[in-house]
Amino acid sequence: PVCRAVKAAAATEAPFPLRVSGVGAFPTPRRPKVLWGGVTDGAEPLRRLYTAIEAKLLDLGLYVKEERDYTPHLTLGRVKGEADGFTLAAELPKLLAWDGGRTTVDEVCVYSSELRRGGPEYAVLGRAELTG
Repeated sequence: PVCRAVKAAAATEAPFPLRVSGVGAFPTPRRPKVLWGGVTDGAEPLRRLYTAIEAKLLDLGLYVKEERDYTPHLTLGRVKGEADGFTLAAELPKLLAWDGGRTTVDEVCVYSSELRRGGPEYAVLGRAELTG
């Protein structure tokens, strides 16, 4: 059902260019837990795609709506320990002008994630081309 829902949502959006630039952190740059690259070009089509997928998953009862608004970003990594977070926080200001490059978004992949001793293992369950 998830793959079918994503395929239906992907049919509403055409392929689009995406640019990643600038670096930030969640929850805050001073206490980073997740390092992300900002989406500049392509943010609006990505928001539309997110909204379409979210609506389909809500209809299936397979998703709980987030309280905060969706912010287009690319997760670059996760911080494992507090000491690593302090080290990263000191470096973040140097990365504000980072340019991650451009690509074309032309499909959505649905992944499964299994936690293993060595870390998570991911597998592609389905692909949905953007055809809108």
